[in-house]
Amino acid sequence: MLDWDKLRIFHTVAEAGSFTHAGDRLNLTQSSISRQISSLEESLSVSLFHRHARGLTLTEQGETLYKTAQDLATRVKDAEAAIGESMERPRGPLRITTSVAFGTMWLTERLNEFVEMYPEIAVSLIVREDQLNLSMRQADVAIRLERPEQPDLIQRPLFTLKHAAYASPDYLERKGMPYSLEDLDDHRLLAYDETYYSAITKVNWLLGAGLPNGRERRSVLRVNNIYGIFRACSAGMGIASLPDYMTRLTSGLVPVLPEYEGPQFQAYFVYPEEMRNSRRISVLRDFLLRRIEQDKR
Repeated sequence: MLDWDKLRIFHTVAEAGSFTHAGDRLNLTQSSISRQISSLEESLSVSLFHRHARGLTLTEQGETLYKTAQDLATRVKDAEAAIGESMERPRGPLRITTSVAFGTMWLTERLNEFVEMYPEIAVSLIVREDQLNLSMRQADVAIRLERPEQPDLIQRPLFTLKHAAYASPDYLERKGMPYSLEDLDDHRLLAYDETYYSAITKVNWLLGAGLPNGRERRSVLRVNNIYGIFRACSAGMGIASLPDYMTRLTSGLVPVLPEYEGPQFQAYFVYPEEMRNSRRISVLRDFLLRRIEQDKR
């Protein structure tokens, strides 16, 4: 049977990459940690680390044990949080994941109020374009801009996100304002890189707007996240399709062809079934719903 103390030390060493750094985290001597790891390796009859002058790397067997140790560490943290939540105020870690643009430009501005309201909740925000696996507890809750495909996730609609075309005043001064879809043929268009994550390629509607099926205009730049497209648009590089939450937060961008609407996306608040009774999840959900209603006023 695995010794929990040795497994905890192994997990820390694997994350720290050296006995010295792990010792600093655990307040143990390097020799003490080395003895514990050697004892664990002896009990399992395997080597868990490749030892190099620059530090430690996991062996194949070490990788397998690390995944188990990581899962156990997550469950211990969840148990500690659940115990804390049995008290008056919710507390413990809360890992939120969403897209780069939404997390950077909308959510971060509102999380300040949330952490003021719930200082005992330790919030981590993970922004990335691909989707973390909530069932594997890579995050506790996600805000997704499309319907989740996993059947074992609880999902609640948050709001509808609408796209429209925008350009900077500098670009329009240099290139002129388009007044019809045909005018887009003579303009520089910014697009989403669908080779990276194909699920949201509907944002590239400007490339084919007004053209026969199958035909597309050339884009001057493709970026693999909406925030990058926004930055390029703001810098005067071209016309872009941007979500309404983004343009409401910034001044200076000018609507282009406002009579034409881009695609709409439903945003969802998503979390795993086992977190159904988590007060950290419920207070975050209620907070976001309230802020969304405030933004509509």
